[in-house]
Amino acid sequence: MDFRRFGVVMAFTSAIGFSSHSVVAEELSVATFVPPQHHTNTGMFKWFGDEISKRSNGSLTMKLYPAGQLGAGPVQQYKRAVEGVGDITFGVAAYTPAIFPKTMLAILPGASNTADESTRRIWENFDEHFSDEFSDVKVLAVGTVAGSLLVGTRDVSTLDGMKGAKLVPYAAMTAPIVQALGAVPVQMPVSEMYTGLSTGTIDVTTASYNNLTPPWNFWDVATHVVENVPVSFAVTFVAMNKERYMGLSDEHRAIIDEVSGLPMSLQLAKSFDGADERSKDMLATADKGYEWIVVSDEERAKMDGAVSNGLDAIFADYEQRGIKNARAIYNALND
Repeated sequence: MDFRRFGVVMAFTSAIGFSSHSVVAEELSVATFVPPQHHTNTGMFKWFGDEISKRSNGSLTMKLYPAGQLGAGPVQQYKRAVEGVGDITFGVAAYTPAIFPKTMLAILPGASNTADESTRRIWENFDEHFSDEFSDVKVLAVGTVAGSLLVGTRDVSTLDGMKGAKLVPYAAMTAPIVQALGAVPVQMPVSEMYTGLSTGTIDVTTASYNNLTPPWNFWDVATHVVENVPVSFAVTFVAMNKERYMGLSDEHRAIIDEVSGLPMSLQLAKSFDGADERSKDMLATADKGYEWIVVSDEERAKMDGAVSNGLDAIFADYEQRGIKNARAIYNALND
């Protein structure tokens, strides 16, 4: 045997073996509590799956586990990412506010009116103000849902109409704003709001346009839909288990880095804004029994004044909890 040739063959085989190992096929599990047809799945996560597969020539893929298949309910989604129950999880910051106190400031009414606007503002300030709250994971996306409407069974288009209304905000931390408006804050997950409105447990809820239409169908139980109100936001996130991320090849980590952050966050915002636009088209031709009311400029000015008073109470509470720059962070988000 020509041992020199044998050595070349072995070296070539070893090189192929090493190269194959460095780009070994990887499938990332994605845990989300929303149903398969939800627009974050058909929009953002489809985009993410297509991008990582295309950029890796099919060696990096994802598998979606919707509707709580890797753990029921939305509350533990960040913990599931930290512990690796799912490689990647989708969650809502307001369900674990103690973990994200500064990020929660992006919920408050301010200069933004759409998910895209507020998401861009978050990422303009992410490194300086919010990144430390996600230090236990690899952050793939942080984006928002715009609460542009008040939907309910009574007219809350004026401050007089707000008085005593049982109103569900996007987060408990906005209770001072609800109270400043004259309403009574009630906490309730979106999955229970349809029943809450139909039984009178609540009078009004903060909503996006797509809450009115399927699958939420608030338009079946609402008598009033109120527009031109101070817009608040729900902050959502996509987090990846840090050990799983670090265990990927350099090539695969580079792909994750390329698509994560602002690019994926804008896809998340697009999922919500896009759902709103589709719902607006449905609402334009819907024959439902609710009254659509646009708040007058005069009443909107009164509402904005009440919001300002509520913000003062919120910032004072933050200062008592040791977060003394809460107002500065809010101002940075709303410049």
